[in-house]
Amino acid sequence: MKNRNRVEDTYSGPLIQLIDIHKVYYMGTSEIYANNGIDLSINEGEFVAIIGKSGSGKSTIMNIIGALDVPTSGQYILKGKDVSKMNDNELATIRNQMIGFIFQQYNLLPKERLINNVSLPLLYSGIGSAERHERAMAALEKVGIADKYRNFPNQMSGGQQQRGAVARALITNPSLILADEPTGALDSRTSEELLTFLKQLNEEGNTIVLITHDRSVAERANRIVSIQDGKITFDGNVEEYRRQVAG
Repeated sequence: MKNRNRVEDTYSGPLIQLIDIHKVYYMGTSEIYANNGIDLSINEGEFVAIIGKSGSGKSTIMNIIGALDVPTSGQYILKGKDVSKMNDNELATIRNQMIGFIFQQYNLLPKERLINNVSLPLLYSGIGSAERHERAMAALEKVGIADKYRNFPNQMSGGQQQRGAVARALITNPSLILADEPTGALDSRTSEELLTFLKQLNEEGNTIVLITHDRSVAERANRIVSIQDGKITFDGNVEEYRRQVAG
């Protein structure tokens, strides 16, 4: 599924560079640092889990990586583009063309059939209906639910809806797949199926950043970044993480 709208460049540095990222929220005269000096680089083809408890700052850094928000200070470079200085329209283009999102609650439109939900990013890109249909069916075939293409979300199981969300994330052939607590609404068996599929996508060359509070989910990645009080407290492989937690 080639994305014909995205202009490819010859950039060869890290896919993601977060440089001294601070995100400050103001409550009256108080300053709340959700992120406080985050430095992080992620290369193409990595599978990285960002783990932290509620209030740790992991959701804020997810919003910045996903171009859903911009830092108060610092730089966010995505494939050579300085996202931290972009306006709303530029951020929307980055979200549509370079990032595929997988959310905990699927975020499928309830009154649209599955194929329309999956093809929605292409509609926003101005792709014609015939190509949207072809690429959406290919994405649904990839995640194993092409036979459900005419179903509405309420006619599918939670696992099928999450697979539909994965198909939607893949349809633009994004530079980054950003998964926010993707197993949070799934039972254990379906969660295992999804994590296995994400691992397969990574083995096929897709870059995946997974946000979670669950250690068992994080350990399915190849690299774990732990955040506490708005700062990175650990960045390493799974075995190193297990030793730190055990120690």
